[in-house]
Amino acid sequence: MKRKALLIGGATLLAAVAVSAFVVTRDGDELMEVEAATVKLETIVQTVNATGRIQPKTQVNISADVSAKIIALHVEEGEWVEKGTLLVELDRERYAAAVERAEANVRSAQANAKLVSQNMLKTEKDYDRSRDLVARNLEPQSALDTTNAAYQVEVARYEAALDEVNQARATLKQAEDDLSKTRIYAPMSGTISDLNKEQGEIAIGSQFQEDVIMVVADLGAMEALVNVDENDIVNVAIGQSAEIEVDALFGEKLTGTVYEIANTANVGDAGTTNQKTEFEVKITITSDIERLRPGMTASADISTETKEGVVGVPIQSVAVRTIDQLTMEGEEIADAEARFTADSDGFVEIVFCIEGGRAVARQVKTGIQSDDLIEIVSGVEADETVVTGSYRAISTDLTNGAPVAVADPAQKDRA
Repeated sequence: MKRKALLIGGATLLAAVAVSAFVVTRDGDELMEVEAATVKLETIVQTVNATGRIQPKTQVNISADVSAKIIALHVEEGEWVEKGTLLVELDRERYAAAVERAEANVRSAQANAKLVSQNMLKTEKDYDRSRDLVARNLEPQSALDTTNAAYQVEVARYEAALDEVNQARATLKQAEDDLSKTRIYAPMSGTISDLNKEQGEIAIGSQFQEDVIMVVADLGAMEALVNVDENDIVNVAIGQSAEIEVDALFGEKLTGTVYEIANTANVGDAGTTNQKTEFEVKITITSDIERLRPGMTASADISTETKEGVVGVPIQSVAVRTIDQLTMEGEEIADAEARFTADSDGFVEIVFCIEGGRAVARQVKTGIQSDDLIEIVSGVEADETVVTGSYRAISTDLTNGAPVAVADPAQKDRA
């Protein structure tokens, strides 16, 4: 259906601007002049076109986990850094104070736990002494109950004091971690491909929305991130080859291989007439990448299928007609219905072949197509002659069985 719509729509558009040529024979007959070519066995490569941008295959956004003023930037944009290199220093005064406060709280909690421990030991001894006296009937049972209750209270207080020590230590650990995050180191070796902040600016630390300070990228391995239409994504597979054109490298074509296909679509302009559903596809670039820079605009032709030695004709040679339009002069429509089978929309996909000076319509079954050729699965064979132009003749003017004059390509070239 998509191909048919293109054939109908494209033919209608071209018909509006094209003019059919006629020639007059010695007998005074006016014949439509057409262009024709001999059908050959071709290699047809079907492609999917997509646009996107160039980016490093591996890159890391560097952002702060804590909020503070940037007091030192130790790198510049374009500089190469090794893994572990100090990149950024943030103001650490507040976080250093938090560590000191947490350390004091740990010491205080430990001292309190030690005091409670001593009280617990004292009440434990009192309980043991009272139990001995009660066993010898030197004290009443109520005294034992009192010392036991006092001992149990101190045990509970000691456990609570130990919990406070653990909480204080956890707070100290968090404060030390925050302090350590005021120094940011390179997580990988690479180039500072983007530097977004200056010394003195505030770095906003957040686990939910990163405030990117800089980007470290491996520019030794680049990829094209392109968006493929939902109608084409079913034909794209990992491992397929691609030709990539970068706007900045006009006229050059890079090679690449599809290595990742998104499972979830990106929907743009949702709910509007311009809504587009696309899938991100990553293509690793296998040719020279020395002049590529992140963010460059790129387009890719992904080869989804290749067939060699198949019957191929120019795309413009394939047209559509109704059964009524395919009825030859002097015959009934039933005769045409016996030769042609229309699809559910009432159209027949045809190619005009030159037979005895006439343009005879052949119903064809088509396969894959490239930018300029389309595969003919059945209906036309190699070495036959098919009409290739003009666009208006093929799309609207030619009728089944009409006498035609084939234009001489040599005369056209001289003209």
